[in-house]
Amino acid sequence: MCDALQKHGTVAVLTGGSAATFYTPESYASDDIDFIITFRAQGAAKVLRDIGFLERSGAYVHPASKYLVEFPPGPLAVGDDLITVWDTVEKSDRTLHVITRTDCVRDRLAAYYHWNDYRSLHVACDVARSGAVDWNVIRNWSDREGHMMKFTEFWKLVNG
Repeated sequence: MCDALQKHGTVAVLTGGSAATFYTPESYASDDIDFIITFRAQGAAKVLRDIGFLERSGAYVHPASKYLVEFPPGPLAVGDDLITVWDTVEKSDRTLHVITRTDCVRDRLAAYYHWNDYRSLHVACDVARSGAVDWNVIRNWSDREGHMMKFTEFWKLVNG
């Protein structure tokens, strides 16, 4: 999907719970796949149809996949922080754009900070433990969001 869209001028970046699944597949499984389109070209829906996707109520399904693919409205952001850099993973002849591990942690923490979603807190912990994150970015963002007490709880869970 990323390759087909990119050939037509559209970059789709994996985000949300599906990005958390990408980083920690052994501990979290999202029920759907969320992409934010960062550069929109005319005809993105046609590109998806051309590679076998069918539109159903604003989401896309493919007969070879059990997952619903959604394109939430942008911009690509965590809180008020626009995301302008993401990871690009190439495997064989396929490309996947995904928010960075640090932004994935912030995305999951946002659900905890604003809706007291403890499942998202634990997913944020798992993602943070799965590889390098920029703790300064997470801490400073948490401060701007007004949730330093919750950040401290998160920090203790991750670091013992």
